Amino acid sequence: MSKYFAHESAYIDDNVTIGENSKIWHFSHVLSHTTIGENCSFGQNCVIGPKVTIGNGVKVQNNISIYEGVEIEDDVFLGPSMVFTNVINPRAFIQRKDEFKKTLLKRGCSIGANATIVCGVTIGEYALIGSGAVVNKDVKPYALMVGVPAKQIGWVGISGNTLHFTDDVAEDEFAHYKLIDNNLTIERK
Repeated sequence: MSKYFAHESAYIDDNVTIGENSKIWHFSHVLSHTTIGENCSFGQNCVIGPKVTIGNGVKVQNNISIYEGVEIEDDVFLGPSMVFTNVINPRAFIQRKDEFKKTLLKRGCSIGANATIVCGVTIGEYALIGSGAVVNKDVKPYALMVGVPAKQIGWVGISGNTLHFTDDVAEDEFAHYKLIDNNLTIERK
């Protein structure tokens, strides 16, 4: 008996590992050689894999495809209908599977609804990508990114709330934050 839940309309291919208490909802498909951690949730109409690694506590909303080349660390949130790419210059008539670019989503980051993540980027820990943004370059940890192309407009804490600085220092319920040379240092409470 499996220790995860998959709706009867979901397809789970062979050679898949799914962690305890994870849920795969309606019309979703997990392709072979994919590893999903514990306590994850995948909404309706998701495609995961092949050869994708997803950490623990990841929440994937409806209508998301997570392609080969994407790696997702723990506690990441993916908003409804956000998009990953895996090839920089796709053509229907040219096979480029050997050119997939690695995309890495670091622990705790959140991607807003309808955002697009262009392949080959790393999104830093606890960064927040606004709805509809197009990310085409690496994102610093805790950065708040919006627009097309996405630009940093501020910083967010572990809580996901915008940080307000006084003398380059801010805090939320999780940590103290200090800006040094346009990078954030963190001291957890």
